[in-house]
Amino acid sequence: MISKNTCFAILDRISHPIVFVDNDHIIQYLNSPAQRRYYDQRGYSDLIGKSLLDCHNTESRNKIIAIHARLSMGETEVCIGVFKGEKITVVGVYGAKDELIGYYERFENAE
Repeated sequence: MISKNTCFAILDRISHPIVFVDNDHIIQYLNSPAQRRYYDQRGYSDLIGKSLLDCHNTESRNKIIAIHARLSMGETEVCIGVFKGEKITVVGVYGAKDELIGYYERFENAE
């Protein structure tokens, strides 16, 4: 069985930001690139334990809730679109019994 620390080490080696959120939209994990983006570049602090919904305007919150509903129905990922050269996709994370346990935002270079 792989350890939690090994999983975090693997996620930290991924070059694009990954923000994992639980089903209550609470931020549970940011990999190293996400920490650099939100803490160093954008000036946020202590995002772990805070609601992802609080970081967005009303229109974006509604989109996040709708995407979560789609993931709850079994869709595995939903592309939000391309913004400032980055493709943003929301990916569902499913447990052993195929139940949604959360989701993450994946940011990739759109080129």
